[in-house]
Amino acid sequence: MSVETPTCLNCGHHLEAEANFCPNCGQKTSDEVTIGVLFYNTISNYLSFDAKFLRSFVPLMFRPGYLAKEFVRGRRSRYLHPGNMYLFVSVILFFLLSFVVNEISKEADKVNKKIVESEIIVEEDKKTQIQDSITREKILNTVKDNQKLFGIPDDEIAKTDSIIRAQNQGNYSMDWGFNKKKVDSLIAIGATDQEIYKAMGMPDDAGYFKRGLYKGTLNVVKGSGAGSIIKRMSDAIPIAMFILLPLFALILKIFYFRRGRYAYHLVFSFYFFSFLFTVFALLLGLDWIYPEFPGWVSWLVVLSTFFYFYLALLNFYERHWLTTFIKSSIITFIFLVMILPTAFVILAIFGLMNA
Repeated sequence: MSVETPTCLNCGHHLEAEANFCPNCGQKTSDEVTIGVLFYNTISNYLSFDAKFLRSFVPLMFRPGYLAKEFVRGRRSRYLHPGNMYLFVSVILFFLLSFVVNEISKEADKVNKKIVESEIIVEEDKKTQIQDSITREKILNTVKDNQKLFGIPDDEIAKTDSIIRAQNQGNYSMDWGFNKKKVDSLIAIGATDQEIYKAMGMPDDAGYFKRGLYKGTLNVVKGSGAGSIIKRMSDAIPIAMFILLPLFALILKIFYFRRGRYAYHLVFSFYFFSFLFTVFALLLGLDWIYPEFPGWVSWLVVLSTFFYFYLALLNFYERHWLTTFIKSSIITFIFLVMILPTAFVILAIFGLMNA
């Protein structure tokens, strides 16, 4: 009579009769779901993650290229996985950034409201401004006609004339690119957005992107769109970085074509971006704790990331120092000139289209 061989509930591997752990996946053979088991698994997984992060933090910050090199060599259990490191640091950075964006958006809404209110005041006071300018011109002409009688020097007349002309030529209103009076009247009577878009000049065959632009502009005209646009743009930053990081790895692959497959360069990029995010998160935290933190120190720290990048390339790819310096400079230039504008386009699209 054959005895039924137990199997692992996780992977289905056949187990020995008295085995406590599966030799294939490591799971306990009797691991029923209880409060104790749930609590233990949660704490153990968290402590394991936390310990790996702490072991990875110092080399990430002070040993450029070390973690990427260790991971590619196969030494992966001691340190935090590059993808996990990137996600963990990203969450912290964007959490801190949300407070800054919230304050900026509030100030932007205040400025937006003031601009709209100032436009109303300007329209109401426009006739008075024209009358004042005419009066100033008449007074100046009278003084010019009686210059010798009053004994006023020519240079004083010239100064007065330049001041009055500057006042008369002052720009008191914004050029919205459409009939703002008509748009304001449509808003006042509760017209639909589609009717207002048409008054603003939006064509009937406008695409999704153009419609988003008109929508964002209308929110600004109403006095509450600037802050919303800033928040939407900040929400798009993670998406932008998700696109930029693989592009950065592609640039590395082009410059170090014979130094491993694309995945190796992606590992380097994950750790390098994790370092950048950590630096920015620390700077945001310092600025929040100590508002008087010198700005020049922050800029110095940001500029020093280039030297970190150079050392990381030097240690990871193990090329000549001069060649590495030249390549690091060119890669940085390409990233700033070509990649960052791409990020701004992505932010603009997500920011305006969803405003």
